[in-house]
Amino acid sequence: MLHSDRLAAFVALGNHLRQLPVDTFTELTAHARNRNAWFDLPNVTTAIKSVADMLTDNTLTRWAARYPAEPTAPKQVGVVMAGNIPLVGFHDALCVLLSGHTLLAKLSRDDSVLMTWVLNELTKLEPRFQARIQIQERLNDADAFIATGSDNTARYFDYYFGKRPHIIRRNRTSLGVLTGHETDHELSLLGEDIFRYYGLGCRNVSKLFVPQNYNFSPLLDSLRPWHHVVDHHKYNNNYDYNKSILLVNGVPHLDTGYLLLLESPLLVSPISVLHYGTYAHEVDLVDQLTDVAAQTQCIVSGSGQWAGSTAFGQAQYPSVSDYADGVDTMAFLAELA
Repeated sequence: MLHSDRLAAFVALGNHLRQLPVDTFTELTAHARNRNAWFDLPNVTTAIKSVADMLTDNTLTRWAARYPAEPTAPKQVGVVMAGNIPLVGFHDALCVLLSGHTLLAKLSRDDSVLMTWVLNELTKLEPRFQARIQIQERLNDADAFIATGSDNTARYFDYYFGKRPHIIRRNRTSLGVLTGHETDHELSLLGEDIFRYYGLGCRNVSKLFVPQNYNFSPLLDSLRPWHHVVDHHKYNNNYDYNKSILLVNGVPHLDTGYLLLLESPLLVSPISVLHYGTYAHEVDLVDQLTDVAAQTQCIVSGSGQWAGSTAFGQAQYPSVSDYADGVDTMAFLAELA
């Protein structure tokens, strides 16, 4: 397959995903949710839309033009995929296949339904991909590895994959910067970054940085449309549990009935909990963000005004060139020899 053939196949997949009938979304979500209760219709729909948005002719062509069209020597690339949010492993699959290598995919059980389905749809559109896609439990034959997991699993990945070319990803989370001058609309958009996928993704905002003496009332009023998250039984169980822990330990916090907000030095917050920290001035904020840069996936701010940040509401809609952990996957694949 030529690079142009591979590119055309992914563009066709994007068109296909954008034209899926409602019945297909409903049926697909039902199967996915049987495997993973967090995968409900709104979140599966959002994930598929996010993938489809990447797969336009103009977007893919401009992105792919930055890299060699064909590999020096095609390799078998083993990809250990996460399953915390729907189709989270798709971008790695896209990179491996578009760069001309063979994909050896170890799917997460939590996202095996959706990933299997989307790879099958791709091979229906371009049957020659069947020889380039293998779903495997063991990746012994891989020449290189891309693995995504927790800090704990990363140690095992280092042990097993460390002698071959690899990208190993660890725990990361995302942050929000507030100045106190945001509009109600901007604050409402922040809800997408906090609550989409119930806060399970590394691009979900788990901590806010706010100015000292910040008034939380406008923020909490703007987040109210997301109160329905507590209707999900697993989210509600987390909310009840975390609320009980805070009450028993006498920890000061704000409680909206669906979100618990508390000041904490920790970056990662449990499901249903949002941490915040304060800053005295911009230099103080820069210092704090610099200290946690290695654990940060992305930063959001009002209209993306903070340097290097994304606008509120866009954290869960990364562009095709937004690489996890800031490591250029396509460049890594192009350098395999």
